Amino acid sequence: MSNTPYTAERLRHDIDSGRTGDKIPHPDPAAAPLGADEEAGGHPPQAHQLQAAAASELGRSPVPGPKTRIRWAWLLIAFIVLLAAAALLWARYAA
Repeated sequence: MSNTPYTAERLRHDIDSGRTGDKIPHPDPAAAPLGADEEAGGHPPQAHQLQAAAASELGRSPVPGPKTRIRWAWLLIAFIVLLAAAALLWARYAA
């Protein structure tokens, strides 16, 4: 995280760009942008609250990429094939 203070818009951009690790990089249409409810209520988020929210959001681990998902898919396929082979061998020798 840089030394410049976070704004609600910057935090929303970081979330939408995937930097926080909880979603893929894609804009999220929102009925009310981050921080708008607080401002409408007369209590805009304070700088220390935004800093704490940014530190919490940016401290997450990244979302697994497509290559990680593909590796898990191959492991699952290999497990299913081995399980089927074991079932066939068992059925052959059990009879």
